[in-house]
Amino acid sequence: MLGEVRWERFFEDLEDQLDSEWEAERVALETEAERLRLSHVSLRDRLVALAGETGDGAHALELGDDTLVRGRISAVGVDWAALHPDGRPGLLVVPLAAVRTVGVTHRELLRSARPAGERTRASLTERMGLGFVLRDAARRRIPVELRLRGGRTLTGTIDRAGADHLDLAVREPGSPRRTGDVTGHRMVPFTALSYVRLDEASDPSFV
Repeated sequence: MLGEVRWERFFEDLEDQLDSEWEAERVALETEAERLRLSHVSLRDRLVALAGETGDGAHALELGDDTLVRGRISAVGVDWAALHPDGRPGLLVVPLAAVRTVGVTHRELLRSARPAGERTRASLTERMGLGFVLRDAARRRIPVELRLRGGRTLTGTIDRAGADHLDLAVREPGSPRRTGDVTGHRMVPFTALSYVRLDEASDPSFV
């Protein structure tokens, strides 16, 4: 009888040891799999996970010209993000290339790194490039404010948008797009933009 008890304990110890080894192997594999998964996650992927969600506060985007804008991210495209700024009207369209840092809560930091599930297809908005958005603003004659990376601000109306730049009819804020109110024209490369502020009266189709 005593011998049977000893053998039972022996096998129980073996089972516990095997369980521990399997658990250690599982943790190691999951850790390696997580590292591999994270190596394929882009900043854009994480912003997509945050877009349109109600959080604890505003996101803070530090831009290339040292501008800090705060607001909730409402949409993300191929190479841009849109947010509704705190305390100011309108909508900001920010080229992702102009973003230095993104301030979020710790909960959002973790959640954006671990999406709820794999999506089979990106939304229509996520497939839009910056040029598409700016061409839509030109079509609608939406008044805009361009913040350039050098710190300057231009206001007016986008006449047209090409592959990598836009044409701006410069005019004073609030004035209509009439020839007599235009004070000049500028060709502005997308790479020069910190953000584009769309007038509050606009109704963009992508947000």
